[in-house]
Amino acid sequence: MSKVAIVTGASSGIGTATAVAFHDQGYKVVLAGRDEARLKTAAQSLDEAVIWAGDLTDSQACDALVEFTIQQFGHLDVLVNCAGVIHRFTAEHTTNAQWDNTMAVNLNAPFYLSRAAITHMKQAGGAIINIASDWGLQGGELAAAYCASKGGLVLMTKAMALDHARDKIRVNAICPGDVDTPMLKTEAEQRGKEYGAAMVENNADSPTGRITLPAEVAALCVYLASDLAAQITGTAIPIDGGNTA
Repeated sequence: MSKVAIVTGASSGIGTATAVAFHDQGYKVVLAGRDEARLKTAAQSLDEAVIWAGDLTDSQACDALVEFTIQQFGHLDVLVNCAGVIHRFTAEHTTNAQWDNTMAVNLNAPFYLSRAAITHMKQAGGAIINIASDWGLQGGELAAAYCASKGGLVLMTKAMALDHARDKIRVNAICPGDVDTPMLKTEAEQRGKEYGAAMVENNADSPTGRITLPAEVAALCVYLASDLAAQITGTAIPIDGGNTA
């Protein structure tokens, strides 16, 4: 029987790469996000993949996504919470709306989805993978709300891992640094920088001389979901070219 994975934020970037990576490993994949048209484009080459479009900052929508998956495939093995948003401002210049949006997308949605998924995973075990950030492990400039949300996601990961280890549910966080995704372009725009120049700067700042690729994060997701990682739970793994070192 094929394993089943939900991947949020699947319409672009790390989310799309992760959906493709799980598909290539024989999983049935549910690609979830807000933009139905972009999800259809991301899923068009993936056999037996399905899409689900909705607002995952709503707890009822998260419940509905998990129930949709169970109805489609009968079970759920892996949840990858990949959707994310960033507003590049200091605390002084972060609005209430920006703070609330950051927490809703980066922290609330993974909590709601994990809560819904755990109910089903307790029957046969499973893996939850939260895409956090190296800025969930250390501070970053002009990102007060983002750092707070990703730091919260890292500690939520550890707490859930302890709560559900005996249920055979493993919970881990991946903490990327800069990744070549549309979010990085958005960041450059928020800082008033031309994207090409920002990429040169980001590559130069990495100890390895380049930023991370979405497929590299996706490969780590697949590994953490696999039986090879059976003893790995409650971790927060940087994939940032050595920046946190």
